[in-house]
Amino acid sequence: MTDNPVNVAADSEAALQVRQAVRAVLADRPGRVLVACSGGADSLALAAALALEARTAGVVAGAVIVDHQLFATSGEVAERAAQQCRALGLDPVEVTQVDVVASTDGLEAAARMARHRAYDDVAERLGAVAVLLAHTREDQAETVLLRLARGSGARSLAGMPAVRGRIVRPLLDLDRAVVRAACFDFGLTPWEDPANSDPRFARSRVRHELMPMLVDVLGAGAVAGLARSANMLRVDADALDALAVRVHTSMPTLTDLDAIVLATHPEAIRSRVLRAAAIAAGSPAGSLTRDHVRTLDRFVTDWHGQGAVALPGGVTGTRIRGRIELRPSS
Repeated sequence: MTDNPVNVAADSEAALQVRQAVRAVLADRPGRVLVACSGGADSLALAAALALEARTAGVVAGAVIVDHQLFATSGEVAERAAQQCRALGLDPVEVTQVDVVASTDGLEAAARMARHRAYDDVAERLGAVAVLLAHTREDQAETVLLRLARGSGARSLAGMPAVRGRIVRPLLDLDRAVVRAACFDFGLTPWEDPANSDPRFARSRVRHELMPMLVDVLGAGAVAGLARSANMLRVDADALDALAVRVHTSMPTLTDLDAIVLATHPEAIRSRVLRAAAIAAGSPAGSLTRDHVRTLDRFVTDWHGQGAVALPGGVTGTRIRGRIELRPSS
């Protein structure tokens, strides 16, 4: 790495594309902005672009590095990423450790949840208005394929949003190759995460086996097509969610639903209202499956006096006198 890495070919074509993407998201976010940096090529390129664009945008730019403690040298990797971010002029640069406990959804999902909790905690403590993540178009395409294989609905297939709360993904419309080229053009030497090529992880196999095959069979536009599909599904899901919120808030309470009114709406709306009501009653969103919601929906579409429905989190659903009530079992 050079003494002043951010000035090395910072106006190359790849570097300019990354800088322009960052410039666009900083335009209406004055204040403190953090970049989540792992030390990999994508996040280092994003960190360099943020360092270059922050002053002009009136932004105080810092970084957060999460040490998942999943391998023996993880602390060294995190500290190296922190040093690179400091060399770029980012301040403050926070390194935070998390404990990752594998769940039924797997180690990758558990690490992601722990990482995002850390982002929220650091952003809250530092008063940051945004945390920038370096996901690219290929990351989006991989996410869509993984969720498609699980039989996910429109909201899940909409992939990763460009903005969700403080989390901002400026690079979703850029190819990974462009972002990686920008990293080297900035004069930075990335860390290569071994998990990205570990066949034990589903995303790694999708990246190195399935995606190349997909491009070989369907052409180079397949990746962009998947990402474009995610964008279109997000628009549809946003519209359906908004309609469902309107219906839900018109009910007697958020956990006391009028079955007769629900019956006048299509399944896409009913299922969202029923799911939201179950969550409001205390059922964990991550444990509430499509089958749970469909069972509740039978109170609307196939009512014949059936008994209560048990839901995750100790929640019970019943239909009484034309009302569907969601209550904690106790």
